[in-house]
Amino acid sequence: MDKTWHIASRELAAFFNTWMGYVIVAAALVIDGLLFNAFAVGNEPKLSAEVLADFFYFASGMSMVAGIFLAMRLMAEEKQNGTIALLYSSPVSERQVIYGKFLSALLFSMILQVASLYMPGLVMVHGKISVGHIAAGYLCLTLLGATTISLTLFVSTLAPNQLVAAVGGAFGTVILLTLWMLAKVVDQPFKDIFGWLSIHNDHFTPFSNGIVNLKDLMFYVGLVVFFLECATRALAGRRCQG
Repeated sequence: MDKTWHIASRELAAFFNTWMGYVIVAAALVIDGLLFNAFAVGNEPKLSAEVLADFFYFASGMSMVAGIFLAMRLMAEEKQNGTIALLYSSPVSERQVIYGKFLSALLFSMILQVASLYMPGLVMVHGKISVGHIAAGYLCLTLLGATTISLTLFVSTLAPNQLVAAVGGAFGTVILLTLWMLAKVVDQPFKDIFGWLSIHNDHFTPFSNGIVNLKDLMFYVGLVVFFLECATRALAGRRCQG
């Protein structure tokens, strides 16, 4: 655990030591703010709970995009900088490396979520919403970000550079994101399978409305662990090859 946290703290510091981390935060907050004002608040009267649900809907997109940009460099950058050999020869396990790097990106993603709290705060000041609704929505934003980070980290472990990792992570995310559309045009049992595998829609909607279902929570956690274990196996295979 100490080695995992050491890797996580080192990678987290790297986000603050380069321009990339600040650009991701600034861009995400600006776009979230514009979408919040244009679509969540809008020009037509809405219930406060509806405004908050719409905010989480649009913020979910930025959470996933930020996750891709945060995770694309985690392993691919090691290859580009030629430091991957040092990583292979270090006295840490593949799982410690992968989970440490994942934890760093997740923590940075959570910092971004905290920075956007002023928007639900405005809804709370001018309307009536529950803290539970806000907590449930942000829990889902964190889970969506974690899912995207773990997927892109897996791709980054296989990719030769950050660009390929970003494209691969985005492609995989889009597939998982749009499976619910495919579920509408296929017959059983694929209809239920594709609908269940989609990371948005059915699993996301309850959270955005302030409802936390254990099955949806376990879905996201299971998906994160799956991709992290895939990344661990991929790193182990490359480490054996030298």
